[in-house]
Amino acid sequence: MKYIGAHVSASEGVSKAPVNADAIGAKAFALFTRNPSRWKSKAISDKEAEAFKANCRQFGYGPAQILPHDSYLINLGSPDTEKLAMSREAFLDELRRCEQLGLTMLNFHPGSHLKLISEEACLNLIADSINLALDQTEGVKAVIENTAGQGSNLGYTFEQIAHIIDRVDDKTRVGVCIDTCHTFAAGYDLATPEGYEETWRRFEEVIGLPYLSAIHLNDSKKGLRSRVDRHDSIGKGMLGQAFFEMLMRDPRTDNIPIILETPDESIWAQEIKQLYAMANG
Repeated sequence: MKYIGAHVSASEGVSKAPVNADAIGAKAFALFTRNPSRWKSKAISDKEAEAFKANCRQFGYGPAQILPHDSYLINLGSPDTEKLAMSREAFLDELRRCEQLGLTMLNFHPGSHLKLISEEACLNLIADSINLALDQTEGVKAVIENTAGQGSNLGYTFEQIAHIIDRVDDKTRVGVCIDTCHTFAAGYDLATPEGYEETWRRFEEVIGLPYLSAIHLNDSKKGLRSRVDRHDSIGKGMLGQAFFEMLMRDPRTDNIPIILETPDESIWAQEIKQLYAMANG
């Protein structure tokens, strides 16, 4: 079964996220559990956490359909000692918020070397950061999102992600979120039937399909190997309509949250309906 949704607003409190998801016909959703542009945010009250859980029950969302996203400031591979400590503290707080809300996944961008340390050193720091946070929490999987490879960001090749996973101590608490725009921009040709199958073959060979925990479903404004992260609406970009039809009919993407981050949120309900029509067609 496909669980399709979008990254919905929680600006009025996390308890409103499932309400907002239901309003667009989503069967899955993503949210920020804190302000993504600040290092520190006020705690979630017990009352708000209970309201979130109650609304999830009311609208039929279980933890397997919910993919919280961490702060954009966090860099778990930072070569700056102070920023690394701040990132690790914030990441731990994100995981604890997930624990409080009864959630089982936290999606995050792996990190950036900022051209100050080697790629390998940065990847090792990211894995060490994950281990430190997992050791202090329970029940929440750290879900690594692949990147487009812009700037000094790592995680744009399956090999880099596999390197991180290999160094994570508890393999049951690490997974991967594939962002389709990022994947294409990084050089994996999802737009053609041959390229689509080759991409998943490489994923299985290098990382392993059991680690696939979620999808960020976006078209791409920029071309193959552009290394530019610019999302586009479904079928409007360089990936094209045929790609989305392939993914919607692919059993490898069943039973995980498939989250839209397309730029025009006013048509999310329409896009979700369109994708379900592809899946059931």
